[in-house]
Amino acid sequence: MDQLTKRPANYVPLSPVGFLPRANAVYGDRTSVVYGRVRFTWSQTYARCRRFASSLLALGVHKNDVVSVLAPNVPAMYEMHFAVPMAGAVLNTINTRLDAKAVAAILRHSEAKLFFVDYQYVRLASDALQLVAGEGRPVPLVAVIDDIDMPTGVRLGELEYEGLVARGDPTVELPQLADEWDAVTLNYTSGTTSEPKGVVYSHRGAYLSTMSLLMSWVVGDEPVYLWTLPMFHCNGWTFTWGMAARGGVNVCIRDARAADIYRAIARHGVTHLCCAPVVFNILLEGGDAATQLAAPVHVLTGGAPPPAALLERVERIGFRVTHAYGLTEATGPALACEWREQWDRLPLPERARLKSRQGVSVLSLADADVKDAKTMVSVPRDGKTVGEIVLRGSSIMKGYLNNTKANSDAFKGEWFLTGDVGVVHPDGYIEIKDRSKDVIISGGENICSKEVEEVLFQHPAVADAAVVAMPHPHWGETPCAFVVAKDKAAGVCEDDVLAFCRKHMPRFMVPKKVVVYDVIPRNGNGKVEKNLLREAARKLAPAVPAQKTKVNKTTSTTTVGGGSRGEHPVAHVMAVSRL
Repeated sequence: MDQLTKRPANYVPLSPVGFLPRANAVYGDRTSVVYGRVRFTWSQTYARCRRFASSLLALGVHKNDVVSVLAPNVPAMYEMHFAVPMAGAVLNTINTRLDAKAVAAILRHSEAKLFFVDYQYVRLASDALQLVAGEGRPVPLVAVIDDIDMPTGVRLGELEYEGLVARGDPTVELPQLADEWDAVTLNYTSGTTSEPKGVVYSHRGAYLSTMSLLMSWVVGDEPVYLWTLPMFHCNGWTFTWGMAARGGVNVCIRDARAADIYRAIARHGVTHLCCAPVVFNILLEGGDAATQLAAPVHVLTGGAPPPAALLERVERIGFRVTHAYGLTEATGPALACEWREQWDRLPLPERARLKSRQGVSVLSLADADVKDAKTMVSVPRDGKTVGEIVLRGSSIMKGYLNNTKANSDAFKGEWFLTGDVGVVHPDGYIEIKDRSKDVIISGGENICSKEVEEVLFQHPAVADAAVVAMPHPHWGETPCAFVVAKDKAAGVCEDDVLAFCRKHMPRFMVPKKVVVYDVIPRNGNGKVEKNLLREAARKLAPAVPAQKTKVNKTTSTTTVGGGSRGEHPVAHVMAVSRL
């Protein structure tokens, strides 16, 4: 057995880039990309990617050079997921919702050699480049991605994407991948709890993650995939490569507006889309009471735990939701709530509750577990005992770029530590409860902010909600709720929300303040920016002496006397968001 060796015929490095030449050979005449009035077939997409890859080589791009791109979900962004690694380089997709300082930090840290900028973000890119140059750092070569459907003529430098595609030679021999452990993309974490870190994916990890997610989500032949999830987010959860693997149609839209989404679904017969739960609110608010999809649309959601009540509402419209859990370091989704046939017979609210769980490990992982962070002993499968979610497998990142300490902190023995707190249910399904930093410790009691948020979402007047810790002189910290009213004109009453909470959760979990915002602040990936909410909560913290207090109820305060786990006097806050 040991004398049988690897040969070119029986060992080929795994890479998701290989899905494109196969799509050219097998699905060549099928539609690959739709954007406005622009349509490409898989043969055309393959030729365009080869042309662009040859132009990158002509510009002096070599192995492991970083090519950055700042663009929405447009054809160029999709093509670069193949063309850049075809040239042996590493693709770095930048969040379009960052500010100039953050973009500059990424360009500086990644040492990007080329920087492609969509025409809509030229001003942002220009400001970022000035910051880089002002520090005396090398500035990458810049090229504009003009709108391919309706060109604008906007430029930043002399190079333009379509010009590079046109002048490229599709017959040029491209470098061959020698080692599947080589880097394919560089993604930066959202930085909601700390400074963003550069996460490096391997060809092997990206390939296995792509195959795993296609199987977990049961994506069949010829899917029509709507790009509501930004491709800059974990490379579109690897479905950039996955659609080539299945010969699907990529329907590209610049913005995830409700009208654009519903129009694309109707016009192109969309079958699949991915999104953060915040997009559900966009869909619900953008439709009307009679909105009903002509055919089911399968939705994979993640990025933030969706409340069961929200899942129930979108299911009624016709979206078939699968819940996943992941993070940038896991190449996107790492757990998926695999559905069981017997659950179809359950009432809709119960189905929604089950779907809100994060589920079981995807196939690219060797294992996923919930462990005590100190002892690394697995927690019991009782759905109650919390621990840290840990992962291991080939789809875990290579590591953080140029960050030895972060790598040391993230890997413990054979496990990657996610920093997320969860439980394991008796059926083996994992449910995330919080970020470890988001657990509220109040008077010795651990309060999972997600559980409080779940109740708030059930309130008939609440459209969106987030809960963070607020300092308290007696309990140490207590929950502070930030809510958005469904009806902006009617608003939402703090007293009503608190009364609702008292009926539906233990009293020690009831928020001590309810703050009304116009919108909950979220980052470009749809995650609530709880660091901003914590700062706001700290400024609202009640200065209450640690003693029994009894205050008459007035229009400006909410009170319950007591020195037990009841409530203390707190200011009545009806604030308008300025975040």
